Amino acid sequence: MRARDLVSDFPTVTLDTRTAEAARLLAEHGLPGLIVVDGEGRPCTILPGTQVLRLAVPRYCLDDPALARVVDEQHADLFMRELGDRTVRQSLPEQPRELPIADGDATLLELASLMARTHSPLVAVVEDGTLLGGVTLQALVGHSLPH
Repeated sequence: MRARDLVSDFPTVTLDTRTAEAARLLAEHGLPGLIVVDGEGRPCTILPGTQVLRLAVPRYCLDDPALARVVDEQHADLFMRELGDRTVRQSLPEQPRELPIADGDATLLELASLMARTHSPLVAVVEDGTLLGGVTLQALVGHSLPH
């Protein structure tokens, strides 16, 4: 089985998409991440849902998780409002890293290796410079297990 056989349509965002809108897409579609495309519609990176959370969680709670416990429930439930008008560009890690992008001919093992190396639950699949869609960790594992 090849990546193109496992690919599914995936919503995309751009670097200038508001992070709140990206979070809404993640929630509405139950996605582990989003494919970020450039102006030509080519994938330039993956935005894992955890990066969106990282931007929303107050810095002091990231630095000291025990402080999250002292915030009352009413205010704790509203932490996603901290996303404000920030963009996807601001959600991405500062350090460039290997991109979880694979060719349509990639095998399941190649996809698994790429996901493991990049710590990404989603791989964008490209063929001839065109985005075919994405392969999720769930789809990969589901097709890799013995039936």
